[in-house]
Amino acid sequence: TQVKYDLIKLNDQLLSFSVHRIKEWVDQMQKDLITLTDTATGMQDLIEIYHKHRKHFRVESNNAQELVATAAGNIERLLANRSEALKVSYDSFHLYFCVRMCLCMCVCMCVCFSATIILNELNWTEALEDVFRKNKEEDPSLLWQVFGSATGLARYFPASPWMDLSKSQNKIDLYDVRRRPWYIQGAASPKDMLILVDASGSVSGLTLKLIKISVSKMLETLSDDDFVNVVSFQNVAKNVSCFGNLVQANVRNKKILKNAVENITANLSTNYTAGFETAFEQLKQMNYSRANCNKIIMLFTDGGEDRAEKIFQLENPQKNVRVFTFSVGKHNYDKAPIQSMACNNKGYYYEIPSIGAIRLNTQEYLDVLGRPMVKAKQKAKQVQWTNVYLDALELGLVITGTLPVFNKTGTGSKKPQNQLILGVMAIDVSLDDIRRLTPQYTFGPNGYYFAIDPNGYVLLHPNLNPQTAKFHEPVTLDFLDAEIEDDIKVQIRKQMIEGKTGSTTISTLLKSTDKRYIDRGQRMYTFAPVEGTDYSLMADKFDEYGYTLIAPRDYCKDLKPDANNTEFLKRFNDYIDRKTPNNPMCKYQKMEKYLPQFLSILYVATEGGITRVYPTSNGLDWTGQAETYDLSFYKRSLDNDLYIFTPTNLNCYILDDGGFLVMTNQIDHFNEIGKFFGEIDPCIMRSLINSSLYTNKSTYNYQSLCDPKKEDKTSAGMRSVYVVSYINASKHDAICTHTCLMTCMQYKYRPSL
Repeated sequence: TQVKYDLIKLNDQLLSFSVHRIKEWVDQMQKDLITLTDTATGMQDLIEIYHKHRKHFRVESNNAQELVATAAGNIERLLANRSEALKVSYDSFHLYFCVRMCLCMCVCMCVCFSATIILNELNWTEALEDVFRKNKEEDPSLLWQVFGSATGLARYFPASPWMDLSKSQNKIDLYDVRRRPWYIQGAASPKDMLILVDASGSVSGLTLKLIKISVSKMLETLSDDDFVNVVSFQNVAKNVSCFGNLVQANVRNKKILKNAVENITANLSTNYTAGFETAFEQLKQMNYSRANCNKIIMLFTDGGEDRAEKIFQLENPQKNVRVFTFSVGKHNYDKAPIQSMACNNKGYYYEIPSIGAIRLNTQEYLDVLGRPMVKAKQKAKQVQWTNVYLDALELGLVITGTLPVFNKTGTGSKKPQNQLILGVMAIDVSLDDIRRLTPQYTFGPNGYYFAIDPNGYVLLHPNLNPQTAKFHEPVTLDFLDAEIEDDIKVQIRKQMIEGKTGSTTISTLLKSTDKRYIDRGQRMYTFAPVEGTDYSLMADKFDEYGYTLIAPRDYCKDLKPDANNTEFLKRFNDYIDRKTPNNPMCKYQKMEKYLPQFLSILYVATEGGITRVYPTSNGLDWTGQAETYDLSFYKRSLDNDLYIFTPTNLNCYILDDGGFLVMTNQIDHFNEIGKFFGEIDPCIMRSLINSSLYTNKSTYNYQSLCDPKKEDKTSAGMRSVYVVSYINASKHDAICTHTCLMTCMQYKYRPSL
């Protein structure tokens, strides 16, 4: 017992001694680092240089509300000009169409180019070229002007080489204008859709595979303004996914539904009544968000004898819910029963005998939904701005203004005929053009502008950085997903969607640009609506920022522009060296003294975007970004304090405030400097968290890329394997790398401890 007591006492003394010695080492290291930074970097000299020339600057206070209002007004005028050009094209289109009934183009591969209807459309849409050209002459900043036809023909101006198929994943041009996000949003009004899938035993095999692909293609015709759910039925009906009600048809929810549909199995018998009861019940529920416009039931089945008349008489006597039916596969059932379901409920009946009929027949229902918009006349003539999406012709991220075009011709009688949608007129606006209208350098590097649409999706946000190149899907990132969510931001998002004006200062967690660190800071959110649109603009800036440096002087008075950009840049460099010689306060002898011993490179990054590097050889090999506002270290240095803490182990580690290894005395860990310490020694990192020296926060990246799960293809297949392989090939986009939800963990040192 005495020996054990002596050992414990000795260990306590050693531990106390070790902690004391380590604290001395840390203090000495702190002094050395401060001395090194003061002398080698010349920071104090730089401050003196600034104060010496301060007379050339003046300081003005920023008014965030005025800046936001000005930027919102600029965006409003830009979109109004684009809308006016779109309406000119729209009016001219109807004029030419009515007269001529007696650029560059694209036709969907699934449409026969020599078909009579395509040749006719090529003829009477030719006059659009003059209208587009006139719009371009009046406003040279216009981007693509497009007419997308309901038959798959697309005319766009100005002409441009088509996309490089060699860069596409499957080397096949599957472009269909009717599947583009802007066409889908412009061709029909919002809808609540319930998809009913027959999962009885009679649909097993190839028919069930066709149904699954058909439902997947049907989901692709929906936009974020729509709500949807999928229900399968046999003897009873059930939701195919975890969704118990209709949900917003955004990319994430549609992906969940697509995956759930793949797990449907066929057995038992068919009970149409059970399926329609569940469908009507979900469509009637009003305690959830809804489109509150068109209500639709889509039935996919192989057929049957039951007409389900009683359930329609009970639940749909006023025909407020449209029913569309799809007979899938080749079979001997009488088509009259499911045909009557559609015709008696303001819907339409379609047949999908093979995979080739899926793409066309799952989108033709939009023609039926467009008929009420024809009767609306001027009410339907409203420019609708779409979600952000990736342009097919390499303009980058764009939004598009759309106007649906309808056939309003008659046949001589008083009753209009052929009330169908002809297509959609569209005009693009690049996000880069919108971003140029927002002052980028008035709030400091940590401040920024962004906008949200009525669904809460962001435009211009610095975290809007989609990793996928799928141009057939809109780019959707919710404001609460782009930033770390809290209750106050939920209220801010709601107020912006409602078009209100306001300003709120909150303390919130912030992720660094490189996603490695998380900090807490004071942010001031100032927002205002963009009149004439559904967008709302916000300025987000650190509360301690409130001033901007303005230099009231002309730059480069004797430097003339040159048509040759290379020559101009060379002369500009010479001019900078000539007009701004090295200040005598910059002592190169000091730099040369410390550089070989401690440092590999010295540089200063300025607010104006100038980075100076020493020595010159390192500047030539500089791989960092030239734009200082985009550098993570530059942003964090302005709002984050640095701390040094005392570890309780004998091994020496220096971690930064995000838990990344800066320095260690462990030779084995030299190659791991810069890595997160939790990967190097999880036990110690967990101890630091449990001791409350660090706190952690889980965040999510909704724009990550994931590799798909590989299917096992080692087993033998039946003769029908060739058909199945062909079906799988049609889902190539699901096989390629796709977006997924990735959980990220950031750590933050707690200075209060």
